[in-house]
Amino acid sequence: MKKLPEKFVERMKALLSDEYPLYEEAVNLQPVRGYRVNTNKISVSDFERLGALKGEKIPYCETGFYLNEDKIGSHPFFHAGMIYVQEPAAMMPAECVDIKPEWNVLDVCASPGGKSSQIRNKLSENSVLVSNEIVPSRCRILTGNIERMGFRNTVTTCADPQRLAAVFPKTFDLVVADAPCSGEGMFRKDDGAVAEWSEENVINCSKRQKSILENAAKCVKNGGKLLYSTCTFSLEENEMVVDDFLSRHPEFELVRVRRAVEENTCDGVEFDGCRTENIRFARRFYPHCGKGEGQFAAVMKNRLAPAGDFPPEKKNSASPDRSVLEFLDSVLTDFDSSHVLTNGDIPIYFTPDFSVPDRLAFSCGVTIGEKRRGYIQPHHQFFMAMGNKFKRKIDLAPDSDELRKFLHGESFNCDCENGWAAVTVCGCTVGGVKVVGSQAKNHYPKGLRQA
Repeated sequence: MKKLPEKFVERMKALLSDEYPLYEEAVNLQPVRGYRVNTNKISVSDFERLGALKGEKIPYCETGFYLNEDKIGSHPFFHAGMIYVQEPAAMMPAECVDIKPEWNVLDVCASPGGKSSQIRNKLSENSVLVSNEIVPSRCRILTGNIERMGFRNTVTTCADPQRLAAVFPKTFDLVVADAPCSGEGMFRKDDGAVAEWSEENVINCSKRQKSILENAAKCVKNGGKLLYSTCTFSLEENEMVVDDFLSRHPEFELVRVRRAVEENTCDGVEFDGCRTENIRFARRFYPHCGKGEGQFAAVMKNRLAPAGDFPPEKKNSASPDRSVLEFLDSVLTDFDSSHVLTNGDIPIYFTPDFSVPDRLAFSCGVTIGEKRRGYIQPHHQFFMAMGNKFKRKIDLAPDSDELRKFLHGESFNCDCENGWAAVTVCGCTVGGVKVVGSQAKNHYPKGLRQA
């Protein structure tokens, strides 16, 4: 039996009452794992036809499946960004909102990128997703996952929520605040969370969550939505945070979530002193009620009449020199030259309709590559995001020796004309090579290669 903190047990018994024995039984079972299909790379139906990763579908997430495979991080489909491994309950919050393809979205606490990538799959190529993570090391992980997914109009930032509120006032149709928490919902899979738990930490997390939510709300357009979520059970970090926020922001109201989520989760919990009449609209995911860990989510709508947009002040982004455009013309079947911009000295591919303030972006759009003497050295992100537009492609079977060599950083023989080529598996880009003669010279980043 997992040894849980006595005070936590006392609190959970008060919260769950007669259901507590069911929770205690569930928290001692094996954690449930899951993955989502990255529909920016491949449709769910096409992925299922491949038949490589079997698994029962997750009822509230159209792209989600329960995962039965081990060592999934070494699978070619993982390297190709065809899937994102994510705990099933963690897929719930992003499914609460009926996200429209044309929306611009901000994810305030985004690392490692599960909810961001889930949201990006729901947006059109013209929409912008800004994914923020305040801790630099975690922001690098976030950026790496965004890169692996092959997303284009996506920005990663490493900023305090207060700064985001200052530079993005009333900018986004949806703002997501998946706030750092005491992690009670992760006790089944993370013994470290159990060891670090204390009531003091619960209260400290609650204070930080209120601050994050306050700043996140400033970025929501009139008529837009604010999604607050945690992976904990405590009232202080969930319903009480929401109730406190709504009591101070009458322009926001708690609204119902999508039916598929509502049918697979439990109602929010009313508490003494609660001022929000419909607090039950908030959603709770318990490991004894569903196949997953612990999760909380609440959707709040800004009910003020939509007004004019307030995007960041436009700035003139210097166009890259002619060599970048010539490189793109030689490599891609088509591209929009108005999307060829610069972020600092780095040539990028990003919409010109959304301005990102100088020195804010950790990564902005698609990094095309590095300008060197006489040529462009393409970035791995360029292969992953633009591979479907490459003139030269080398498609390799998942079990081929050539793909094994590529993922290990080795060169391999190929039948392809000379030049930069995208390497694909089942039609999805996994990286790039430079073909010289009949040799594909490997450009898969060393940090991603299989041992």
